Amino acid sequence: MKRIKKVDLKNIKNFDVKEFGKNIVKNIKKYASTNILFLSYVVISLLIGFLVRLGTIGTPLYFKALLSDFMIVLLIGAFGYLFKPKYQFTYFFVWIIFYTFLAIGNTIYYQFYQSFLSVNLISTASMLGAVDDSLYDKLHFTQFLYIIFPIIFVSIHRKLNKRNYYFEVEKTEKGKRMFIYSLATSGVIICSLLFTLNGTDTSRLIKQWNREWLVSKFGLYTYTANDLIQSIQPHLNTLFGYDESARKFRNFYACKWEEESKTNKYTNIFKGKNVIFIHAESIQNFLVGLKINGKEVTPNLNKLAKEGIYFDRFYPQISVGTSSDTEFTLNTGLMPSSSGTVFVNYYNRTYYSLPKYFNEMGYYTFSAHANNADYWNRKTMHKTLGYQDFYAKDSYVVPSDTSDPNWVGLGLSDKSFFNQLIPILKNIKETKSPFYGTVITLSNHSPFNDLTKYDPFELTMDYTYTDENGKKQSGKANYLKNTSMGNYIVSAHYADAALGEFIQLLKDNDLTKNTIIILYGDHEARLAKKQFNLLYNYDPVTNDIKDETDPTFVSMENYNYDLLKNTPLIMWSAEKKYSKKISYSMGMYDVLPTLANMFGFKDKYGLGHDIFSKNEKIVVFPNGNILTDKVYYSNLNDEYITLNDTPIDSDYISRIKDYANQILDVSNGIVLHDLIKNEESKIGACENEKEK
Repeated sequence: MKRIKKVDLKNIKNFDVKEFGKNIVKNIKKYASTNILFLSYVVISLLIGFLVRLGTIGTPLYFKALLSDFMIVLLIGAFGYLFKPKYQFTYFFVWIIFYTFLAIGNTIYYQFYQSFLSVNLISTASMLGAVDDSLYDKLHFTQFLYIIFPIIFVSIHRKLNKRNYYFEVEKTEKGKRMFIYSLATSGVIICSLLFTLNGTDTSRLIKQWNREWLVSKFGLYTYTANDLIQSIQPHLNTLFGYDESARKFRNFYACKWEEESKTNKYTNIFKGKNVIFIHAESIQNFLVGLKINGKEVTPNLNKLAKEGIYFDRFYPQISVGTSSDTEFTLNTGLMPSSSGTVFVNYYNRTYYSLPKYFNEMGYYTFSAHANNADYWNRKTMHKTLGYQDFYAKDSYVVPSDTSDPNWVGLGLSDKSFFNQLIPILKNIKETKSPFYGTVITLSNHSPFNDLTKYDPFELTMDYTYTDENGKKQSGKANYLKNTSMGNYIVSAHYADAALGEFIQLLKDNDLTKNTIIILYGDHEARLAKKQFNLLYNYDPVTNDIKDETDPTFVSMENYNYDLLKNTPLIMWSAEKKYSKKISYSMGMYDVLPTLANMFGFKDKYGLGHDIFSKNEKIVVFPNGNILTDKVYYSNLNDEYITLNDTPIDSDYISRIKDYANQILDVSNGIVLHDLIKNEESKIGACENEKEK
């Protein structure tokens, strides 16, 4: 047995707390005075990270995000101590420049895409060239204010240089020891953060579905470091995660295929008919039925919605690939990739798709678009999807002069495109029927600023008011003139006019016979909340926005803004008026299984459901948000709003969250690991694949 050493109580009594405190303060002052450059680097870096969060998401000072940023900044900064003091400035300055450009890039990108930059986006950077006007339209000098931080750091360096700071510090600094201390401190923070992570946090870090959430909770630098790690994953997919993804894939489809396939009144109603898909660029659903000063913005779209089968709660499920994500999800019933863009990064995988199914039924399949074939890698990806031919830009006469009336927005005007497409369609009908084609429009692409080439559309508002003498007077307010919303409405009005001309050309050339036209808006127009506030809450008398207490005020809060991001989906025939509005919650991934039922083929790998079936209607978004007929759930805030009077409990929310995780996992596994090609033959019975 060990002898317990007697405690010297006299020494404890003589302990001077005040002196101890003075020593601590002295040591802190000494550290601060000999590490001014390092501390300046840390403070400036943390400020940059905080201001990015504040200027994008609007997140207040959040301790975990600040600590996470500090962890990365400290880890990187520790290596500066391996240099002599006079060379440390260069090392720290390079990193501050990097943080500055990271901040500027993310701030601009967030303004355009409401998301944050990813390493995988480097491969899609060329896509920004064709939309540079849209980008410039959203630039603001405040996005470049971060440049002040490198200037501040240089000023600090010059002052230290004048004080002979580096020469004095070099006498006493023990670089290797400071490197170890800093590295160890960063390591302790890393361990403490990892210890506090729950299963949901870990899942979100790995999958990166919701970049906003990651930046708000873990900071810009941790998000960027994590994104770098995740971007390497596709190159290591045979080493990490394949087995688990394959197991989930086999189990999901083994059980899905055993579900009883039921018919409904829409089964086979379009069987044998030709198909023309119209991919309507940036057409949002709020345009349907919208009038400005009594005049319809989209009269032709309204007519199609009234006469056809109109889905008014149809939501795109896009990520950073925007239009290409829409094409992918609609054609395959799968979700966009959580890492990169399928069209660019995962074009060489095996997918079951609408063109392939129609090929199997003896259809000729084609796509048509007046943009460059290489944009979004469509030239390659459309072949992967199964289109037999792609009539791209070189199939049309496109003016080289952007001032030409037939050049609208990003290229060939929709009106000219549709006119030149008719001879191609006539030849297809005469030689290759039945046919299935996708026609991709272009003119309504942002920034919606070709005002001189759009058809005239009045954006003012007529109103009446009572003057000071109590008499009724008439007035005219500018309303939407010279606003982003106004420009968008004029652009959409032009696109609608082109659509009307196209429908008439199809009729005149006997191309609507035995043909179903399916129109869908590919994604939202990315208009800010304040633009919708202007549209719905403008008061012409005060020339301002109505007060929230006004009974006619339409709030953009409580996720109403998110719910306005739906686009129209319309199935129309010139030969039969269906005049049916479907108001179920519907996602882009529901189109494939719905058409499979209507055209009489079986879909194998789509993740959505036939919208006319009795399955629960649930839309899963790439960022983890969820929409059903009952609730809208925000993954970022982990909260939901109810959409009707149906009681909701925590079990329901947990169930749809689990379902969303399953959908995103299965889809990402297919895309990342090429599971349809590698695992299709291994899918067994449902019970054989279930977890033990």
